[in-house]
Amino acid sequence: MPLLIFVTILWAFSFSLIGVYLAGQVDSYFSVLTRVLLAALVFLPLLQWRRSSLRTALTLMAIGAVQLGLMYLFYYHSFLLLSVPEVLLFTIFTPVYISLLYDLLAGRFSPWNLFIAALAVVGAAIIRWDDLDGSYWAGFAVVQGANLCFAIGQVAYKQFMTREQALPARQTFGWFFLGAALVATVAWLLLGGPQYPQTALQWGVLLWLGLVASGVGYFLWNKGATQVSAGTLAAMNNALIPAGLVVNLLIWNRDANLARLALGGAIIAAAVVANEWRNKQKGNN
Repeated sequence: MPLLIFVTILWAFSFSLIGVYLAGQVDSYFSVLTRVLLAALVFLPLLQWRRSSLRTALTLMAIGAVQLGLMYLFYYHSFLLLSVPEVLLFTIFTPVYISLLYDLLAGRFSPWNLFIAALAVVGAAIIRWDDLDGSYWAGFAVVQGANLCFAIGQVAYKQFMTREQALPARQTFGWFFLGAALVATVAWLLLGGPQYPQTALQWGVLLWLGLVASGVGYFLWNKGATQVSAGTLAAMNNALIPAGLVVNLLIWNRDANLARLALGGAIIAAAVVANEWRNKQKGNN
């Protein structure tokens, strides 16, 4: 738990830094590639190339490709369609996806999660009920793509690393970033444009996001995920939302419609709280 709390505080500024200094100003594919490559630099010196098994290398690369590579592609694009508070609020579905994935692994399915998702969509509509254009719902869908990738990666890493491993996590985590870098490189080569950072501040933001928020943050988050229950992991995914909202609203977005944001956010939060309560009730029975 302490690791997850620490990373939550670390990540609280990331949403606003991307939305304010990078989105629409720096090509999103270049931002993703730069961030992933910088993160890889942190762990490549520790990577045990020869001592890692082929299975470990390929598994961690696949997890990194989904959890970080694909997730970032969705995530950065969402800032072109939505405001920072909207992106933050719509990440609240990640615990639902984690629950769905664990249900899938257990061979069961409950329509309850569909009800929770529908209720949360109502909350999303309230936030911008007078401007529900195509780009808004496209942004909503893009954030859900990021949420699903992040959830898949967390569940897969937790499942894989809880088995006995021959090497410490820090000596194999470089594979995670190499998988993400592969996806980011292909995406940039195929879809990227010549829109690069123009100021020292933008380069500084990329350096912070790459070396610290991604490099240190994702290692500690995934390590923390292996030390807690699935229910705690799901709940901690939403701890970032109030922290990120406070940072954004107090520093960068003071003109936001707080009443509508609060009402829609409360409905979304209620949906997830109801889901957490039901999961606990099931666990006690």
